Amino acid sequence: MNDEGDLLQEDTTKDEGNETEASRMSKLRRTRKKVTKPHLCSMDVGEVNVASSNDRNRDNAQILTPPQLSSRMKHIKQEMAKNHLQFVRFEATDLHGVSRSKSIPAHFFQEKVIHGVFMPRGYLELMPNLKDNEVNHIRATCFNSDIVLMPELSTFRVLPWAERTARVICDTFTVTGEPLLTSPRYIAKRQLRQLQDSGFSLFSAFIYDFCIFGVPEVINSKTISFPASTLLNNHDQPFMQELVDGLYHTGANVESFSSSTRPGHMEICFLPEFGISSADNAFTLRTGVKEVARKYNYIASFFIETGFCNSGILSHSVWDTDGKKNMFCSSSGTEQLTVTGKKWLSGLLKHSAALSCLMAPAVSCRKRYSKESKDQKESVPTTWGYNDNSCAFNIKCHGEKGTRIENKLGSATANPYLVLAATVAAGLDGLQNSDGTLVGPDEGTDLSQSKPSEIPLKLEDALVALEEDQCLREALGETFIRYFVAMKKYELENEETDAERNKFLEYFI
Repeated sequence: MNDEGDLLQEDTTKDEGNETEASRMSKLRRTRKKVTKPHLCSMDVGEVNVASSNDRNRDNAQILTPPQLSSRMKHIKQEMAKNHLQFVRFEATDLHGVSRSKSIPAHFFQEKVIHGVFMPRGYLELMPNLKDNEVNHIRATCFNSDIVLMPELSTFRVLPWAERTARVICDTFTVTGEPLLTSPRYIAKRQLRQLQDSGFSLFSAFIYDFCIFGVPEVINSKTISFPASTLLNNHDQPFMQELVDGLYHTGANVESFSSSTRPGHMEICFLPEFGISSADNAFTLRTGVKEVARKYNYIASFFIETGFCNSGILSHSVWDTDGKKNMFCSSSGTEQLTVTGKKWLSGLLKHSAALSCLMAPAVSCRKRYSKESKDQKESVPTTWGYNDNSCAFNIKCHGEKGTRIENKLGSATANPYLVLAATVAAGLDGLQNSDGTLVGPDEGTDLSQSKPSEIPLKLEDALVALEEDQCLREALGETFIRYFVAMKKYELENEETDAERNKFLEYFI
C-alpha cells in the first residue's frame, strides 16, 4: 500500500500529500459501499475456523483443510498428553463479556472440534421473555433454540489455574450454520475485516483496573468484604504473580501490573497485539482473575467498594496492513497526530455518545463520567488532549510504542469485543468523513465538528444515542443493536440498587 509519510504532517507538505490522501479516502468509500455478507466465512457447522497463533490477521476466519486439521490436532493431542488433560472448556462470550462455557472430556475433543458443542441460545443473549415486537430473531427457530460453539484452535491453551483443564475460545453459529449476529466476537472480527479492507490494521491493548476483596465477614448481621490491604504495595503479591504468570501461559502477555489508588485496587496492562488478540486477552483476564482469586480465598471484582465501576481502557493505534508503520506517528518527530490520526479521533468524538452506551453499559458505570460531581447535569463534554490522563481520549506520543490513543470511555465491566468493535467502527467513519482539521494556533485545542460532542450521564439517554447513531447501527448490525437495547431496557426496568451492587460478586467480575 502507499507509504503514509506524505500524509500532510506539516502545512509545507500538504500539497504533496493531496493525491495520496485522495486515493486512500476513495478506497475507504469503496469499502464502505461494499455489501457486508452475513457470514463470517462460507463454512458449514461441521467445518472448523483456525489460523496460526502468530498471524496478526487471526480475526479473519479460515477454513481448515484436512491436512491442516490433522497437523493442528496432532499438536494439540501432544499438549493434552503432556499435561494429562481431562477436560477442555469451549468458551464463548455473552453480551456482557462474561465467559459462558461447556466442558467436555478430553477424549471427545476431536469429535467436538468437527461437530461443535451445542448450547442454549439464551445463555449468550441473556434476555428472558422477549417480546416478538422487541427483537427480530433473524432466521432462527426461536430464542430458546440451540446455538453451536465452533472452536478457534489457535486459542487452545492449558489453563494454569484449573486442574488438568484446557480452554478454547469459540465462535458461535446457529444450527443452520450461520454466524450468530449478536455475537460480540463475530461483530469485532467483522469490523477488523472492514479495517483491513480499507488498508489498515489495529494494534491495541487493554488496561484494566480491578479490586481484590478478602473473604466475606459477617459483622452485625451484615456480610462485608474488606479490601485485600496486602496488595497496596509491591512486596506481598503471590496472587498477582500467579495471575500474571498464568495469563502468560494462556498467550496473554502482561506488560506491567501495579497497585492503584486504594487497598486491594490493582491495575494490569497488556502488551499491544494486532487484530482480535487484545480482546481475547481481556476476555481471558475476566475469567482468570476470578479463578485465581478463589485459590487465595479472595473475591475479584471490576467494581470498587463505593459501587463505581473500574476503568477499562483501550489503548490503540492504526497501522498499515503489514504491521510495519504506525499511521498515527509523525515522521517529522513532532508530538502531533498525523492527518490519519486526526480523522480517526474525529470519528471517536463524533460518536462518543453512542460509544459510551456500549462502554459504560450499567447505571453505576456512568458515575465515572461525572467524576463524583454533585451538579445535576444531563451530559458532560467529550474531552481529548495530548498526554492528559483526565481526558476521555488521551493521545500519548511518548514511549517505544509510538503515538496511540487511549479510549477511556470504557468501564472494566464492558464487553471487550464490543469496545474494540465500536472503536473501530467510529474511527473508520472518521477516516471516511472527516477532514481532520484542527482549530487553534497550537493545533491542540479542538477538532472541528458540526457540533460539540457530549456524553450522556443517564443510561437511558445513551441508549437513545445508540439507537439514533446510523453509523454504529450499520456497523454493528441492526440485530445486535435491537438485542442490546432491549436487554438494557429490561435491566433498567428491573433494577434494584442493592441487587446491582451485590451481583458483581458472582457475575460481573
